[in-house]
Amino acid sequence: MEKNLVYTTCGTCSKLLDVTVENDRVKRVQFIGGCHGNSQGIAALIAGMEVDEAIARLSGIDCGGRGTSCPDQLAKALTQLKNSR
Repeated sequence: MEKNLVYTTCGTCSKLLDVTVENDRVKRVQFIGGCHGNSQGIAALIAGMEVDEAIARLSGIDCGGRGTSCPDQLAKALTQLKNSR
């Protein structure tokens, strides 16, 4: 089953995340705003990854002492999407 979430980020350069999950695997991620090259890299690396694995790898990553980062916000978006079942 495919699920989609547009997530408003907090504390990062990116403003929105558009995340699609299918059968508990990350199907597609698009960052709106932020560092385009880095966000494309993150999206490519986690494509096809199990949601729980992506959350475990990305949670808690800090950017410049902000207490969060684009990868951390992606983990939060994936958690929200996972819990919306």
